[in-house]
Amino acid sequence: MFPTSLLQQVQQVLSQPFKRSQFGLFQGKNKQYGNNVPFSKHKSRRTWLPNVQQKRIPSATLGMPIRVKLTTRALKTIKKHGGLDKYVEKTPAELLGYEGMRLRLMLRDARKEAKDAKAARRKPPPEDSLLARRLELFNQKRMLGARRITDRVRHTLESARMAREEATKALRLTSLASPEQTMQYLGTKRGQ
Repeated sequence: MFPTSLLQQVQQVLSQPFKRSQFGLFQGKNKQYGNNVPFSKHKSRRTWLPNVQQKRIPSATLGMPIRVKLTTRALKTIKKHGGLDKYVEKTPAELLGYEGMRLRLMLRDARKEAKDAKAARRKPPPEDSLLARRLELFNQKRMLGARRITDRVRHTLESARMAREEATKALRLTSLASPEQTMQYLGTKRGQ
């Protein structure tokens, strides 16, 4: 699944002290070390862990949310980049870690599959096949039907315009009659 150089890089990174950061999007955040310093100034060692949250972040490429552990810093950066897909694509491999690289490869494969499927759908059938002839006939009939519909609409619009002009003359108006005035005129005309 992974290229050999990537596996070597992952094995090298996994041997580092804070392995947990490789199984999520930690954006370079690691365990920090320091001292507790009370009033007596007697220092004692302690550690600080990154603020890790488990979230479901939507992926536009996959069309579904991905459940991932990440730090609040990584979450802020994802929002800044405009989504998980762009974040994983633009962030350097050193900051992504193992989980980030796994997501990057998964998204790249999904994009490639979608592109291949789109190209396969767009491919026209062979010219000499019966299917191609039927498809051509279908398209011709569809275009003829569309022309008929446009002719009907044009005829209807012309009729409406003529009715408005007739109403304008009958009502002795200076400007073109409004649709309401035209309908009222046509209603009285039918009633006679």
